[in-house]
Amino acid sequence: LQVLNEKKLQEVDSLWKEFETPEKANKIVKLKHFEKFQDTTEALAASTALVEGKLSKNLKKILKKIVAKDAHEQLAVADAKLGGVIKEKLNLSCIHSPMVTELMRGIRSQIEGLITGLPSREMAAMCLGLAHSLSRYKLKFSPDKVDTMIIQAISLLDDLDKELNNYIMRCREWYGWHFPELGKIITDNLMYCKCVRKVGDRSNFASSDVSDILPEELEEDVKAAAEISMGTEVSEEDINNIIHLCDQVIEISEYRTQLYDYLKNRMMAIAPNLTVMVGELVGARLIAHAGSLLNLAKHPASTVQLLGAEKALFRALKTKRDTPKFGLIYHASLVGQSNTKNKGKISRMLAAKTALTIRYDALGENTSAEMGAENRLKVETRLRLLEERGIRRISGTGKALAKTDKYQNKSEVKVYDPSGDSTLPVVSKKRKIQEVDEQDTEVAVKAKKFKAEMKEGTAVEDGEPVKKKKKKKDKEKQAEEEEVLSEELPTSPIIELHVVCFALPYALFMATFVCLQNTEKKKKKKKKMKDEGED
Repeated sequence: LQVLNEKKLQEVDSLWKEFETPEKANKIVKLKHFEKFQDTTEALAASTALVEGKLSKNLKKILKKIVAKDAHEQLAVADAKLGGVIKEKLNLSCIHSPMVTELMRGIRSQIEGLITGLPSREMAAMCLGLAHSLSRYKLKFSPDKVDTMIIQAISLLDDLDKELNNYIMRCREWYGWHFPELGKIITDNLMYCKCVRKVGDRSNFASSDVSDILPEELEEDVKAAAEISMGTEVSEEDINNIIHLCDQVIEISEYRTQLYDYLKNRMMAIAPNLTVMVGELVGARLIAHAGSLLNLAKHPASTVQLLGAEKALFRALKTKRDTPKFGLIYHASLVGQSNTKNKGKISRMLAAKTALTIRYDALGENTSAEMGAENRLKVETRLRLLEERGIRRISGTGKALAKTDKYQNKSEVKVYDPSGDSTLPVVSKKRKIQEVDEQDTEVAVKAKKFKAEMKEGTAVEDGEPVKKKKKKKDKEKQAEEEEVLSEELPTSPIIELHVVCFALPYALFMATFVCLQNTEKKKKKKKKMKDEGED
């Protein structure tokens, strides 16, 4: 196609208006040369070359014949990479700009009006057939789609493991009703299913030979347990169903082994260095998690280290806690060999070396696994140094080993001290009550003794004998006796009891009640002594 009016091309924003109708489009561009493809194969080859930015043979011939005549004019191309190839091989001036992109969009919208003699139905069929062929070609030969088999294989392997575990659990539980002792003797699942499939009912163990499945010791234990088994009796139909389930378990186990060998071979063919570094299972899971080997190669080492732990990472960032140190790479053998203290360091170094091997496998042309072996050796050396505590000093000569004191754990068990819970003075309530009772008893004894002495006439007061008097005492002596009795009454324990029992209402009530009773008794005694003195 040749441009007729170049001035209108300068207005890029309004260029689409010039291609609203076929008549307007014919005023901007016109058809200069047209050459059709012989078949779909030729069209597919030309389209593939254009997509990859290459110059096909037919296009090269046309450009030499037609465009070479107008060598002084520029050639507008939609792909800058293709324009560079044309300029290099044919020495033609090519242009690529937003104006050219908008022009190409307008030409595609009015292609049926610009090229005469092509029915719209045939044009649509031709575009659809070429699009299908191009899609099949890209799917078949795309280098990014080679690792699709690995992704499907590792996903199927995980599904088989889940189903196999469910089937084995069901088989053990089902046959365990009939022969429960067999599950404790035979721990291997595949061996258990083979033994059940061969023997069937437990009564057949005595006459059956399972030496090709079990060792001699286990075989003897199984036969001895079958004779004294506590299991229930089952029908022949039940045994047949259990045997059919055992057949399924054995078949799935064999297919899983075959699938694992296939996955191992595919990993060694596509990503040999990655397989040497972390193993075929971990490598396949990393590829499946990233989507493809090329996508995995675009990830930095820090992302490779945390692949599979995204949920824990964002939860840690949200709660402002420590972020995880490893994801799927935790299952690599090198990380498993290290102790808990060094797992973070080893996983970080392993992720850095793994990222290099991934890029080498995805973008390199060499298919050897030498690079992976060298990097694995470096990681193993680093692991050995960490395990032996042989970390060199950064400063100084670098030859002396870092000196670290041996850590000794000193655990001190602290006992809880309840004395600090209350701010009240700690005083025994029982003891205070006993002191009040003792003082009361002492006062009562003294009063009785004094009364008896007064009756007998042998009472002594201040070293002088007290004689019995029938007359009334003087008012002064009565006042003195009242003062003596009041001094002898214990008042301080009652006050202390009120302070101690402040936090305990019930104990306060009881102590107050006892004190009131004691004071009433003392008043009665005091009255008696007054009466006797008057007599």
